[in-house]
Amino acid sequence: MEVERADGRTPNQRRPVVCTRGVLHRAHGSASWAQGGTKVIAAVYGPKAGTKKNENPEKACIEVIWKPKTGQSGKPEREYEMVLKKTLQSICLLNVHPNTTTSIIIQVVNDDGALLPCAINAACSALVDAGIPLKHLAAAICCCMAESGHILLDPSKLEEQNMKAFIYLVFPNSIISVLPEGSLKPGASELGIITSVTHGVMAVDDYFSCLKLGRAAAAELSDFIRNSLKLKAGNDPSKAG
Repeated sequence: MEVERADGRTPNQRRPVVCTRGVLHRAHGSASWAQGGTKVIAAVYGPKAGTKKNENPEKACIEVIWKPKTGQSGKPEREYEMVLKKTLQSICLLNVHPNTTTSIIIQVVNDDGALLPCAINAACSALVDAGIPLKHLAAAICCCMAESGHILLDPSKLEEQNMKAFIYLVFPNSIISVLPEGSLKPGASELGIITSVTHGVMAVDDYFSCLKLGRAAAAELSDFIRNSLKLKAGNDPSKAG
């Protein structure tokens, strides 16, 4: 039985995306990312001399500050900061600017579901805008599983609240770049993944179904991100249906 979604999308259809770089003039790099009704702005400052306490002085330090739309930051925001920091650390070339700190500020403009993936995509675009050296780009997406067992791509806020479980997935635009040398085997190119965060309980088979759906959507997003980054800041924002 086909699932009916409030916005008329099919189960494996994501929302339209708009990405604009260079939206903040005082930041070293910035980008806005809108996906459906969810919108996030990411600003990058740095690299600045000196690392944070307890960080390795021989590598660059990544600092993430999450600013909610309203009110004070709480436990969810701290979790978002932690996941985002680990994700960005894995794609940045930290040994290029040792003993420096790069700060990424995430400002939530509106949350209508899949907030963390939107923030990751915005941060990645902002890092490129700032000229921070990266191993590769990253594309993030959210999948969720309904009580009926159906899997939906890129849920809205209402869909997230009514789901049995949902998962945030981050894939590299170059699968090979995140695998150890010599580990890539024929037919195994789909194994590359940067981050996976699950909320709720789902069976292993359901997890791999989400992985398959998310990977296909991330491949489309990777193409969109690469194309959008070719545009100079100040041009018309690129759009993806």
